[in-house]
Amino acid sequence: MRRLIGMLALGAGILVGLGIFAWAAYEVVDALGVVTFAAGIGPALGQALGSILFLQLLFVMLLATLLTLAERKWSAAMQDRIGPNRARIAGLSRWSFGGVPHIIADALKMIAKEDVVPESARASKLLFQLAPALNFAPIFCLFAIVPMGPPVTFGHLVGHRLVSISSALQISNPDIGLLYVFGVASIAVYGVSLAGWASGNKLALLGGVRASSQMIAYEVALGLGLVGMMMAAGSLRLDQMTQYQSQGLFGTSWLPAWGIFLQPVGFLLFFAAAFAESKRTPFDLPEGESEIIGYFVEYSGMKFGLFMIAEFVEIVTLSGVITAIFFGGWHLSPFLDSWIHDSVVAPLVRARFSDPTLIAPSIELTMAVIFTVIFMVKLLLLCWLQLLIRWTFPRFRYDQVQRLGWRILLPIGLLNVFLTGLLELLDGSTRLLGVVGLCELAFGLGLVFWTGPSEAKSEGHGLPTEAVLGGHP
Repeated sequence: MRRLIGMLALGAGILVGLGIFAWAAYEVVDALGVVTFAAGIGPALGQALGSILFLQLLFVMLLATLLTLAERKWSAAMQDRIGPNRARIAGLSRWSFGGVPHIIADALKMIAKEDVVPESARASKLLFQLAPALNFAPIFCLFAIVPMGPPVTFGHLVGHRLVSISSALQISNPDIGLLYVFGVASIAVYGVSLAGWASGNKLALLGGVRASSQMIAYEVALGLGLVGMMMAAGSLRLDQMTQYQSQGLFGTSWLPAWGIFLQPVGFLLFFAAAFAESKRTPFDLPEGESEIIGYFVEYSGMKFGLFMIAEFVEIVTLSGVITAIFFGGWHLSPFLDSWIHDSVVAPLVRARFSDPTLIAPSIELTMAVIFTVIFMVKLLLLCWLQLLIRWTFPRFRYDQVQRLGWRILLPIGLLNVFLTGLLELLDGSTRLLGVVGLCELAFGLGLVFWTGPSEAKSEGHGLPTEAVLGGHP
């Protein structure tokens, strides 16, 4: 009971903290927009700077840092181990603070560790220094187009004019939308390739070759997984895709038109391909510690830390993109969105403010904060799902990784694009696409929970791994 109460209190504290963070983000983004507008530059620059501060530097980097601890604690819980509890703050030796001092210890260790640069004639010092940044920067920049909160209109008195400025928690909103994701994500392959080649180490080179070939194998499937939602929403912009999912499926108000219901195959394609692009278990062949072929095997100190933190930044970015495209972004369902607005927020705001001019802006800002918290909760759940997968599945063989990318995901992606186009031609609404999507989702869940006849299980008992997986010994 004490553990349950503690978990509930922790969850409530997290929600309150996320709400305060969202409110502060809106206020700072709006304030910086007003400053640049008053300076004659326009509000967009100030809003972008505020979004970079809160979304990139605070939210993404802080969450990625905490995920390094969460992964160790979650793996310990799954494997029935104690987990990180040895680091202590000086003078408080009895308190481990949930393992948080381990983050400080890791940072100090990487900063203080010697920065070793290969002296081999085959090594390129310039490219060796450049590779960690070239690997981290594209992944870090991908979050720039993720919309975390809806736009809010603030009224301000600038000079002698009353000006309305709309602010949203999104750094950039280009018309190319997802094409930006494909273009920037493809640059990351150069980082891992150069890291392996510039080290002058044959084993590091082998890791770089494995990483580049794996990432190229899954880039096509990654793009095909999103084509279906592009066709359904009729847009490449993530904010318009989020708005598209705010409607009800089949004209109902309780079942939302989320991408997971319209494009379950596209979601599986994109999630599997993006997971392979991140090179995490079960797709961690480029970093096989048991084979000593990691493409960053020659790196030490903060350069190695940059490779490591890039993995967790990619987890956050992937979760944000999936939330916006396949899980409705900041929307729940038409019924729940309306209920929160009409039955919760509006009465509370009207009871607090007597001035009619303050009621509408306060309701809009409160709803935006709640929607942003909803988005962040979905993102955190997807991060947890990726940690769960990381410590559940064993590592694939390299031929299995390539077969999955080229011979399974690619044909399924092409078939899904053809089927989506056909359904869009037959019915321009989401009705027919929703029917097929729900059938695909039900079929997939049936395969997951179907155990098969007992005879089949008894016949398969004792077979070698290669026979069960269909691979070659």
